[in-house]
Amino acid sequence: MTNHHQSTRGKPRVALVTCTELADLEPDDRLVIGPLADRGVTAEPVVWDDPAVDWSGYDLAMLRSPWDYISRRDEFVAWATQVPRLANPADVVRWNTDKRYLDELSAAGVPTVPTAWVAPGEQWRPPADTGEYVVKPSVSAGSQDTGRYDLADPEHRDLAVAHVRRLGAAGRVAMIQPYLSAVDSAGETALLYFAGPDGPTFSHAIRKGPMLAGPDLGVGGLYRAEEIAARTAGADELAVAQRTLAAVPGGPERLLYARVDLIPGSDGAPVLVELELTEPSLFLGHADGAADRLADAILARMG
Repeated sequence: MTNHHQSTRGKPRVALVTCTELADLEPDDRLVIGPLADRGVTAEPVVWDDPAVDWSGYDLAMLRSPWDYISRRDEFVAWATQVPRLANPADVVRWNTDKRYLDELSAAGVPTVPTAWVAPGEQWRPPADTGEYVVKPSVSAGSQDTGRYDLADPEHRDLAVAHVRRLGAAGRVAMIQPYLSAVDSAGETALLYFAGPDGPTFSHAIRKGPMLAGPDLGVGGLYRAEEIAARTAGADELAVAQRTLAAVPGGPERLLYARVDLIPGSDGAPVLVELELTEPSLFLGHADGAADRLADAILARMG
């Protein structure tokens, strides 16, 4: 077993926080280990709920892939409050792991996907129109428990109602959003930011292809596979991302990393789908220098 009780004297140490199923991290997350070593920092994967870990022995604990917390968010949030030097901070984790934060961002003037919320015990009737809608839980990751429904199809309407009911029966809040058809052609743009001297600094962007082909049939594993490619972010996308980050409670200056996911709305202007501040994939392998930029941000945060 790895000795998690070393003193912080000597080389600075960073815990790259993950889960048992990904105990060695995703390959993309491992890309920062070498650049950190070049800067005199030892980084290692550490499982978040391993009781043997002494988190005080790390100069920084950076959330990476603790993706098994979805079914026990309260435990995860409580754990986060006990970890010194956690990035991103525990109060950000609490706020960001429930997608009802979208309402707060919308109220702050951020263009977001219109969202309806259905709490456990509440009934939901599909909208009268016949467009396509997405149903998913407010606490989720990796497109788990997420489905796309064409409400012109009676079977899909029934399946959507059953999906919402299933989430409610499990004590989960359901969220219902119109499906943004531009994702089928333009895809989704994820903009990646790392901490800089004046707050989050844009690093790179990627394109994610459409992922939801139909009703929720279950996802094997922790996440649904994604189709990723490099992308150049547009000025309008960068502007929405900056407005989004500026609205983060407590201010964006505390963030070590952020991912802003955008899709063109019905008028073509970008709207926020998700703001990922807890455990987003950072797609370091899709942009030259991204791993080095992240390593510099980590080093500065420990300084």
